[in-house]
Amino acid sequence: MLKKTFQYTDFNGNEQEETFYFNLSKSEVIEYELQERAGMSTTLQRIVEERDNQKILAHFKDLVMKSVGRKSDDGRRFVKNDEIREDFLASPAYDEMFIWLMSEPGAGAEFVNNVLPQDVDEFVKKVDSGQQATKNVKKPSDRKQKQVKTTES
Repeated sequence: MLKKTFQYTDFNGNEQEETFYFNLSKSEVIEYELQERAGMSTTLQRIVEERDNQKILAHFKDLVMKSVGRKSDDGRRFVKNDEIREDFLASPAYDEMFIWLMSEPGAGAEFVNNVLPQDVDEFVKKVDSGQQATKNVKKPSDRKQKQVKTTES
């Protein structure tokens, strides 16, 4: 989980300081990993190496919007919904986040490394091996159908 505090001037001209939280759960990372053909980490690495600024921007914005949320006081829940995403996107804090990500060396890596679960590599490998295992499962049409004789009474 990334906890990031931003200082900004609000739309009334007042200086503000606000803390935001960003996190992706294991299931969200798995979904993201499965949505990308080459996997999330490989895709991010490739677009950074290609220096494709439009793709970099799109992926980081997507990651920010998927990960921003509010932590419950008891720490048991991390709530993410459209209202939270829209509030963040409409705030000057988003501008500060954007500037931080796009202008500071290493900020993107810091963001990604802290948003992902600590043991992300371990469970992504499990998912990948699970996918390999399911490739060997025969489709129903490929299986020999057992014919069951029934008798009418």
